Amino acid sequence: MSHALQAAWILTVLPACGAFDQQPVGTVDAAAPLPCCETPSRFATAPPVDAPPGMVWIPAGEFDMGGFGPEARPDELPVHRVRLEGFWMDATEVTNAEFARFVAETGYVTLAERKPDWEEIQKQVAPGTPKPDDSMLVAASLVFTPTKGPVRLDDYTQWWTWMPGANWRHPQGPAADLVGKDDHPVVHVAWDDAIVYCVWAKKRLPTEAEWEYACRGGTEHKRFPWGDEPPTGKNLPANVWQGKFPYDNTAADGHQLTAPVKSFPANFYGLYDMGGNVWEWCQDWYRGDTYAESAKTGVALNPQGPASSFDPDEPYMPKRIQRGGSFLCSDHFCTSYRPSARMKTSPDTGMSHSGFRCVRSGGSVRSVQTPPVQK
Repeated sequence: MSHALQAAWILTVLPACGAFDQQPVGTVDAAAPLPCCETPSRFATAPPVDAPPGMVWIPAGEFDMGGFGPEARPDELPVHRVRLEGFWMDATEVTNAEFARFVAETGYVTLAERKPDWEEIQKQVAPGTPKPDDSMLVAASLVFTPTKGPVRLDDYTQWWTWMPGANWRHPQGPAADLVGKDDHPVVHVAWDDAIVYCVWAKKRLPTEAEWEYACRGGTEHKRFPWGDEPPTGKNLPANVWQGKFPYDNTAADGHQLTAPVKSFPANFYGLYDMGGNVWEWCQDWYRGDTYAESAKTGVALNPQGPASSFDPDEPYMPKRIQRGGSFLCSDHFCTSYRPSARMKTSPDTGMSHSGFRCVRSGGSVRSVQTPPVQK
């Protein structure tokens, strides 16, 4: 297999769902039932009495879910009406310090820290796919590596490197560490890892609908979490790429890679970094026709996403949803710092721009005034 083919194989085949040993590592019982994951009995516009630490209340309501503006993609359409119950959401992405506490208490080992299993990979790739060299089947993760100059933007293998030793403790590779980055979002966390963290924290991942609703912060039909004005060299509302992607990041916002959480203003609900910084895992499977199916129901009530995944571009690989964009998104590539932007990723894939935040379902409520909807 040539070097170019090896790179393409690693970036398209190795992250397949089930490529790693899926046996739990540590003391967390992912099968245990959790009260936080039970559906509330009624719609709650007012928050429960006790606010969980680090979480903000997202009141119940309806909104138009889907893409607005020229950047909207086919899988963000059609726009359709959704009604949600109230829920709690982490004000920030899960940080390195929070994830380190989880690992210290449970002994959990992330998928990026485990050797992939070729027998599991074979179940999720096209028949006849050749086995890679054993040197590739090592504990590793995908790390963004800037190119030396302009490249074609339809070949992401040019700026992603399968790097042995890269994981949440070493986000840029084995020579990197987390010194001074306790308040940065944890990265190289796969969906499978995030689920185990949620069980430990007595929380869950947001549904795709919950995430978008919370991101919009009570507004309707806006292109971006902060409004309709795109980011520019002077308008810096989030940690996104400034300059020419993928080789010249001017870091006008002060950040080459991840930024500490709360570095930019919160939205109306008090949520930080809902656009840019790192991609965030959602509960849902990915399908390109999800919105078309939801639109048939009229107002979709607490949609949980499709029952299974299908991506015609990679039909053998199940994928989950990520939202919010990252520090790699720019105005001429990706533009996924939009509330409606969707990314499809295999659930055992961690990357240097992927993290998550958690939610918790609402419960009993008290009578308090609900913030007005923002226009």
